[in-house]
Amino acid sequence: MWEYSQKVQDFFLKPHNAGPMEDANAIGEVGSLACGDALKLYLKIDDKGVIQKATFETFGCASAIASSSVLTDMVIGMHVEDALKIKNADIAKALDGLPREKMHCSVMGQEALEAAIRQWKGEPPMPKAQEEGKLVCKCFNVTDLTIIKAIRENNLSTLEDVTSFTKAGGGCQNCLDEIAEILERELKIRSGELPDTPVSGKPLLSDMHKKEEACATAAAPLTNLERMQKVMAAIQLIRPQLQADGGDVELKDIKDKTVYVALKGHCQGCPASKATVKGFIEQIMRMQVEPDITVEEA
Repeated sequence: MWEYSQKVQDFFLKPHNAGPMEDANAIGEVGSLACGDALKLYLKIDDKGVIQKATFETFGCASAIASSSVLTDMVIGMHVEDALKIKNADIAKALDGLPREKMHCSVMGQEALEAAIRQWKGEPPMPKAQEEGKLVCKCFNVTDLTIIKAIRENNLSTLEDVTSFTKAGGGCQNCLDEIAEILERELKIRSGELPDTPVSGKPLLSDMHKKEEACATAAAPLTNLERMQKVMAAIQLIRPQLQADGGDVELKDIKDKTVYVALKGHCQGCPASKATVKGFIEQIMRMQVEPDITVEEA
C-alpha cells in the first residue's frame, strides 16, 4: 500500500478541473493506455500568453489523477513562459510529496504541459521516443535520452530512482543492465570523471532543440499514407485554435503535397482574413508534416 499524503488523497477523491474543455486552444497529450498511464491536458490561453483555464482527463492511478489536478491549479493565471519553468519536482512538492515509485506521474504532468504550450506557440511536438534516442525499455517505450534527462533534472543516483521517474526497467527488466551503464556514465559526468559528450553519436540534451529543424529537413520522403496521417494529426492541432476565435477548418482532400481544406465560421470572412487563416494552416502543416507542403481552399 502506497503512503499518500493528505493532499494526494484530497486531489484524487475530489479532483479539481477534471474533464475536457470545449474552448481549449492548447492541448497536450502524453502517455498511452498500453503503458498504463495517459494524460490529456487542456489549456485556454489568452492573447497575452496567460493561461486562463486548465482542465484534464487522466487514465491512471491516484498519483496520476492528483498530479494532473494540482497542475491545473498551479498554471491557471500563469504566463506560459513561467508555466514552462514548472518541473516534475514542483508538482510533487505541491502535493506534499509522492511515493518514490509514483514520481513518473509528476513527470507525465510536466511533459503534457510542455506539449500543450508548444502546440499553442505553433511549434512542432517534441520528437517521439522512437525518433530521438535509442530505445532502451521496450515495455514502456523509454529511450536513453529520456533516462539521461530524468537523471540530470532530478539528481537520480540509483536504478530504483530511474524506474520510479521513467518506468524504464519496471516491466520484463531485461534492460536493467543497459540502464545501469547509462546511470554509471551520468554519475561519472556529475562527479567530473568524464566530460559531457554526445552518447553514441547523439546530441547532448542541451542541443536537442537545435536539432529538430535539421532532423525535419533531413528526414526521408514521406509515403502517401504517412503524409495523410501527419496531415490529419496537424488538423487536430489547428482546429482548437481556430474554434477559439469562432472559426473552424475541415480537411477535404490530399493530392501529392497539396492539402485541400474548407474554412468555416469566422474563417469564411473577407479575403484578407481567409488568406491569413490559410497562411496559418500552411505554416503549421509545414512544421508538422513536411517543409514544402501547400494548402489550398477546396
